[in-house]
Amino acid sequence: MKRMLALILAIMMLMTCALAETTEPADTAEATETAETTDATGTDESGEATEADDGAHTIFRTEVKTYLADMDNWYNLPMCFVDGVDDLPWLDLEDFCGFMNTFQNNFWGDANYNLEYIANGDLVYLNRESGYFMCVDFNENTIFFSDYDGFVHDSSDKPLVDMVSANGFDKDGRSELFQRLPAGTYDRYGQRIQLELNDYGIQLIHQGDYYLVPAQTLSDFVLAISTGMNLFYNGEEAFCANSDLFGMVGSSNYPLTQLGERYYSGKQGPRSEALATYGYNELCLMLDKLYGLKELHDVTSFDRLFTQLGYKDDLMAADPTVADNKLYDFIDMQLDDIHSNFSGYSYLSGKLATEGRFGLMGRKLDSSFDFFKGLRQLRYPDGPVGYEEFGNTAYITFDTFYNNPASTYYENDAGDDTIPGDTIGLIIYAHKQIYREDSPVENVVIDLSCNGGGSLNAAAFVLGWVFGEGQVSLANSFSGANSTSIYRVDTNLDREFDINDQAYDKNIYCLISPCSFSCGNMVPAAFKASGQVTLLGRTSGGGSCLVLNMATAWGTYFEISGPLRMSFRKNGVFYDIDRGVEPDFVINNVSNFYDRQALTDYINTLF
Repeated sequence: MKRMLALILAIMMLMTCALAETTEPADTAEATETAETTDATGTDESGEATEADDGAHTIFRTEVKTYLADMDNWYNLPMCFVDGVDDLPWLDLEDFCGFMNTFQNNFWGDANYNLEYIANGDLVYLNRESGYFMCVDFNENTIFFSDYDGFVHDSSDKPLVDMVSANGFDKDGRSELFQRLPAGTYDRYGQRIQLELNDYGIQLIHQGDYYLVPAQTLSDFVLAISTGMNLFYNGEEAFCANSDLFGMVGSSNYPLTQLGERYYSGKQGPRSEALATYGYNELCLMLDKLYGLKELHDVTSFDRLFTQLGYKDDLMAADPTVADNKLYDFIDMQLDDIHSNFSGYSYLSGKLATEGRFGLMGRKLDSSFDFFKGLRQLRYPDGPVGYEEFGNTAYITFDTFYNNPASTYYENDAGDDTIPGDTIGLIIYAHKQIYREDSPVENVVIDLSCNGGGSLNAAAFVLGWVFGEGQVSLANSFSGANSTSIYRVDTNLDREFDINDQAYDKNIYCLISPCSFSCGNMVPAAFKASGQVTLLGRTSGGGSCLVLNMATAWGTYFEISGPLRMSFRKNGVFYDIDRGVEPDFVINNVSNFYDRQALTDYINTLF
């Protein structure tokens, strides 16, 4: 029904355009020349540049080699450079359309994705195969989405705001791991979104046959939300990547990748005035719309906040390192929400090490991890055990939510728990042990006391195993949409989804602490809301927003708490979980947290 309404709206808008007085685009005078050296177009010696000089702007268009997530895949993406500014790329919307189709179809694996380009006077429509569309109005300087979540959604019929990326089928069409249930699934569509670019001093350009939008605006509101990737330009080449694919300078856990090294091969130096101004304005626009905790932080405008903090001048400085350092301080010290992190300096600043500048909450979480992992090490000097039994109680421990590709479990039958940190593999193994013949297990404790989050797929699998029908809810703070999805899981790997995949007759407990963050907080919140699982320990650490990879127009990369908030739905109401979850039974003497026998004895007094 919603898709039909979107189509009707699109037709009505096109009819309005047809009836309105329009001016035909002027013929574009194009001259093609071979660039001998790197110039305002950003081309290399073998590149070609196209100049259009029939309007107010001088526009150079050239194909830029764009790496897609690694060094082995690339796309020649046409980029435009305006009025001799060589560090601020623009994208023609028809070229962007071609890029998105190629990226989604051939690289991202969404074969049915299709973005259609239609230009009509000062209006350009980008229409999805689903009927949702984006309209760019070059006269009013606005970008309109008929339904934002629908436009950035993949081509499947999954709920509009769905947290599980697994589609539930292998390449041969056989069921695997997840089954989505239509019964109980809930979608509330969001409001129509219009970006008023004039409010942010961002101007679109329609000149002749060119319909130009700054590349970073399209990256922020289309590419990043739909794929988790950002578009970077380093003065010579472009990169479709994110912080995970680049790595971080000076990090032992996430060192720079080959792609990251290539990115930093760009020439260092100051930003142009045009890039500094646009980059700041786009940063404010992106944070205003996509930062998921804006309301909770009592922020009405990030431009106003930057001004109040005295950060604005530095963020607009010609020196990119000054701007990067100020953004670094802002993300880690001012936002201070754990999910938001500074990951890497701009190529213009060079390979500067990212040393932690933790705010109050960052230091508090680190301190909690040191404390609780220290307590656990006293009991488990060789590290935690994934699965163990104490009398009638089984303990399942994992410090992160992680999973391998679905096929891995069926190929290996997941018969043991030897895959370090693999949540789904561990649950499959635990299920076999708990339901083996003559098993003594009556109670199951899921230990999330040192779990800092991770894979949403793995978190949904745990909920499906515990409840039989796991409920996951998300709310979009940007669009106002929210969704509840119901999942069953295939724990015994028979490709059937039934009671034999569920811990249906066991007493389920969950051990939590201030270290239980993000998905390590969402799962206990779902447990708490159900009334079917007993929480033990201390209040969890919170964290409700899904992490969103972002970048600045000058090439700094970072993560923020995105607009999708993990929630639980009860009595038709979506409840935010950012503050954490209180246990049903507090463990006052923390030295008993990892005394499994003492905890088993205590549990057996509770029923």
